[in-house]
Amino acid sequence: MSADFFRQSLVGLKVMLVMTLLLGVVYPAAVWGVGQIAWNDRASGQIVSRAGQDVGSRIIGQDFPVDGDGWFHGRPSAAGYDGLASAASNLGPSNPDLLETIRKRQAEIARVEGVAVSAVPADAVTASASGLDPHISPAYAALQVERVARERGLPVQKVRALVEGATDGRQLGFLGRPTVNVLELNLALARE
Repeated sequence: MSADFFRQSLVGLKVMLVMTLLLGVVYPAAVWGVGQIAWNDRASGQIVSRAGQDVGSRIIGQDFPVDGDGWFHGRPSAAGYDGLASAASNLGPSNPDLLETIRKRQAEIARVEGVAVSAVPADAVTASASGLDPHISPAYAALQVERVARERGLPVQKVRALVEGATDGRQLGFLGRPTVNVLELNLALARE
């Protein structure tokens, strides 16, 4: 009885050690290695650099001030644009606090852009599920074109062309909606 117990315990211990080594070290190292070799840019967070300095990630939204400057603004973030705190607001669509927040955002954006509240697109006033969406809709980008052109002293057509250049189409040609990457668009503006 005692010898059988120790033999089975030893077998269990060996299995645990082997599985820990396989699933805790070998498998993660293999996944990391394949990612670095096959998709280095994606596995490294799609870091965007300007003049040799990292300025952001193509896949994480950043805070660009919402007050009438010469930059395009991204979606609001329920996580404060903190990559370690990725989260939604967890407020339901009928929650009074969420509705009040949306009304305030609509009024502020309508004031800054000089349009009616009804012209403000939904993605301009609602945070994404991750709170870190780096994209806006082409409609929200188009809403900002005249302000950005005026603030930067650029022709409106030039800014529209920059928006078109930063617009990605549907994935695989039919999935999702076209989007505009705000960081890439603002970097294109900075080069003008």
